[in-house]
Amino acid sequence: MIYVTLICAVIAETIGTSALYASQQFTKPLPAVLTVIAYAISFYMLSLTLKTLPVGIMYAMWSGLGIALIALIGYIVYGQKLDWPAILGITLILAGIIVINLFSTTARH
Repeated sequence: MIYVTLICAVIAETIGTSALYASQQFTKPLPAVLTVIAYAISFYMLSLTLKTLPVGIMYAMWSGLGIALIALIGYIVYGQKLDWPAILGITLILAGIIVINLFSTTARH
C-alpha cells in the first residue's frame, strides 16, 4: 500500500509541475491554482510514506520517478525533445530506483 501512496504523490507532483509550466510564471490563474493544489496533495501523500520508508529512499524514488514522468509528459504534451545523453541519464535514474527496491535492505519494510 505504501507504494500506491508514493505513486499517487508522484502523479500529483507531475500534475503540479505540468500545471506550473502551463501557468506561464503564474500569469494564468487556473494552472497556477492547480499547481498549488497538486503540490499540496503530493507533499501530503509523501508525509504518509514517511511512516514506513526512510526519507532518503522515499525522496530518491519520488524525485526519480517524477523526473522520468515529467520528461515523458514534456515530450508528449509539449513536444520537448530529449537527446541521447538525457535519455541515458533518465534510464540510469530509473535503474537506480530498481536497484534500491530489489537489493537494498534499507528500502524493505
